[in-house]
Amino acid sequence: MADLLGSILNSMEKPPTVGDQESRRKAREQAARLKKMEELEKRKKAEFRKKMEKEVSDFIQDSSQQKRKYNPMGKIERSILHDVAEVAGLTSFSFGEDEESRYVMLFKKEFAPSDEELEAYRKGEEWDPQLAEQRRRLKVTASTQTEKTQACPNSNYRDKYSHLIGTSAAKDAAHTLEANRSYGCVPVANKRDTRSIEEAMNEIRAKKRGCIKQHGDQIVY
Repeated sequence: MADLLGSILNSMEKPPTVGDQESRRKAREQAARLKKMEELEKRKKAEFRKKMEKEVSDFIQDSSQQKRKYNPMGKIERSILHDVAEVAGLTSFSFGEDEESRYVMLFKKEFAPSDEELEAYRKGEEWDPQLAEQRRRLKVTASTQTEKTQACPNSNYRDKYSHLIGTSAAKDAAHTLEANRSYGCVPVANKRDTRSIEEAMNEIRAKKRGCIKQHGDQIVY
């Protein structure tokens, strides 16, 4: 009986010591603080979302505004704002080089930004439609001039090489080049020998026969 009672007493949980009670108390207090912080964070997010929904609604109803730029905000706030904008049918983008400077811009669907405008914001520049139009025109003009230059290359031999060989030498070289151009670029009237191959062979045979008559048997072919 004594052995049975001893085994029962040993199997029972011992009462907590003073140290165990203090550890459990601290654990309960820490859990309570974490729960309170989570509830506070959840409440802040809900309040921020409600605020953004109000601002987005006002932005949509204001016909004088095409876009809206917000001050830099944290990643969680940006995520909430992007979500609110998507639900409202708006286009939203985040810009900024680092986390502290990143901000959100909202655009109405009918005033969606162009690639050039987005590129300006990514570079940290202000978007100026008039300046962008001027740059676009200059770019088109430069492209047109380049195409004209490629279509009409400089073929004046004297102008091309006069800085190397002199004006007089370039002029003489130009005359030589004119006479030695490739066969396909020279008009038929300027070809030096207009005879056909058959005519040329007949003329050679005639010259050979004349040579034989003049020298008799001294030349053997």
